[in-house]
Amino acid sequence: MPDPRRSLISGNWKMNLNHFEAIQAVQKLHWLLPKDVYDSVDVSVHAPFTDIRSVQTIIQGDSMEFLLGAQHCHQDDSGAFTGEVSPAFLAKLDVKMVIVGHSERRMVFGEDDAVVNAKVRSILKHSMTPILCVGETLAEREAGETEIRVLSQVSAGLEGVKAEQAASMVIAYEPVWAIGTGRTATAADAQAVCSAIRSAVTARFDAATGSSIRIQYGGSVKAGTTEELMACADVDGALVGGASLDPDEFAQIVRLAAS
Repeated sequence: MPDPRRSLISGNWKMNLNHFEAIQAVQKLHWLLPKDVYDSVDVSVHAPFTDIRSVQTIIQGDSMEFLLGAQHCHQDDSGAFTGEVSPAFLAKLDVKMVIVGHSERRMVFGEDDAVVNAKVRSILKHSMTPILCVGETLAEREAGETEIRVLSQVSAGLEGVKAEQAASMVIAYEPVWAIGTGRTATAADAQAVCSAIRSAVTARFDAATGSSIRIQYGGSVKAGTTEELMACADVDGALVGGASLDPDEFAQIVRLAAS
């Protein structure tokens, strides 16, 4: 039976690129990628909130194949939450995917597992796809607690999620010690953790859900590391940070994932 999973390469621009720069980046990326690349790879771009409307307009106006993504949202639809972004607002902008539980949101802004889970369920409620980020710190890794930490985040993130919802989700394994450091987990390490995540999803739901859910690797992904990572049986794509700001580098990552 053919593998139903398609590769997903996601570009997380973080707090970079104003809306003029974002338009230029999307246009150049579109120009660099051949049409047939989308036969096997989905590409999502996750711009800052102030850029999303501009990026949406250019994607739709030029019939680009990109999936519009967001980096963050609040768990509630409305309320007295100054500065926050409602998932309902994102859905109205035709956002398809939302990153949730990124290590920077957890560590810098103090989002715990309960908050992350509330956001996952809210994103699903608005018919968008959560990219649920999980990962261990360097101290946890050195203590041999990688699997315990990662699977506890997976379990908490999927609380209250139905099997059919989970099957459409994305889980991104992003070791905290590799974010922005230039260090990347070896392909063997990435495969081991992603395999453990898939097994945990299968045990929680069923084999079909475990087979369908897409699992990305994130953590200083570059073109030079993509081919080896994408050869791993349980790595279905990449959550790309700094390298996604360079359309040439990001396009090369996408092309390698499609090859």
